[in-house]
Amino acid sequence: MSEGSLPLRCTFHPKRETRLRCNRCERPICTKCAHLTPTGYRCPECIRKQQKVFVTVKWYDYLTGTLIAGVLSFLGSLVAGAFGFFTIFIAPIVASIIVAVVRKVIKNRRSPRLYWVVAASALIASMPLLLIDLIGFLFFFETPPLGMILPLVWRGLYSIIVTTTVYYRIS
Repeated sequence: MSEGSLPLRCTFHPKRETRLRCNRCERPICTKCAHLTPTGYRCPECIRKQQKVFVTVKWYDYLTGTLIAGVLSFLGSLVAGAFGFFTIFIAPIVASIIVAVVRKVIKNRRSPRLYWVVAASALIASMPLLLIDLIGFLFFFETPPLGMILPLVWRGLYSIIVTTTVYYRIS
């Protein structure tokens, strides 16, 4: 620092003077904000951005996430199919439960691929009862009554809602 220039102030604690800068974004940071990395000191925001890109998943997280999402999604499809219109309320609840259990079991490890695997598992497991209803609908040779169309609609809606909600909430 030259004699005439003002002292640097921490970006996150403006009352603190500092001579330290983040080696990534060059913002002034105090010793309380500085995180030592193998390449130098980083500010909290750069650390947060860097952590988002880390893939921390273990190989068995794919297996456990798939099994948990599959079983819970299938059980949810059994419940949702019995409640008709209320499927639009049940599916997001089931998806939230799936995500909470998966996150707990895999200890919040993350990977973009894991998010897709868990969502795909939820979709696939929600399909058997939908396919059974669809086969019954297609092989009904007369004009199908409304009573056959609505279960198909509710199960299809369940599959869509649970899959998209699982992916959105887990990622």
